[in-house]
Amino acid sequence: MPDRCLSDPAFRLGAAQWDALQIPVGIAFFLRNSARDGVVACYPGPAGATESELGLDAWASGVGASRLAAELEPDVEALLVRRGRDEDAGECLLVPVDACYRLVGLARRHWKGFDGGTDAWREIDAFFAGLRAAARPVQGA
Repeated sequence: MPDRCLSDPAFRLGAAQWDALQIPVGIAFFLRNSARDGVVACYPGPAGATESELGLDAWASGVGASRLAAELEPDVEALLVRRGRDEDAGECLLVPVDACYRLVGLARRHWKGFDGGTDAWREIDAFFAGLRAAARPVQGA
């Protein structure tokens, strides 16, 4: 299992690009599934990881066009994307796929009510901060 964590400081994902992905929450992870010969998108929630039907056009023109997507190792790495609160302020990290499932477990453990609650979002923010601290910039960034 790879252990690299990469960031792309130049990455921008606007609200329209996020909306085109049709993911109902602000966090998702994308991985290339070699058995399906395609991209799978999942997002964390209180019930676990939910797989989203991903249109390849939305992938190709957004997250899939990033430098990080070009680095992605099928089946073992994922692009973990968080929608920004401001236009174009989203972030994308290339991480081992098990990091995404740690995030799913974290969300399940701490989620309360409809919006997750303060504790869940504090834990999620800390999780992303840890990944950001560990990440090194992708080549050419």
